[in-house]
Amino acid sequence: MTLDADADAAYMEIASAEHRSVENITVDRPDGMIVLDFDADGHLLGVEVLGAQRLLGPDILADADRL
Repeated sequence: MTLDADADAAYMEIASAEHRSVENITVDRPDGMIVLDFDADGHLLGVEVLGAQRLLGPDILADADRL
């Protein structure tokens, strides 16, 4: 997982970067937004969390790679 603290955004990559995201499903939350990235075959590639400091616990963010 990577964290951009300035943007308050975290990204959890599930599949390698060789796959291309062609569909995004957005889930609006009161404290932020979650975006699910899917490839052309419908496989989940990654999860982006906007408002990461509010939606993810500090123990999860502590292990994230900082951008």
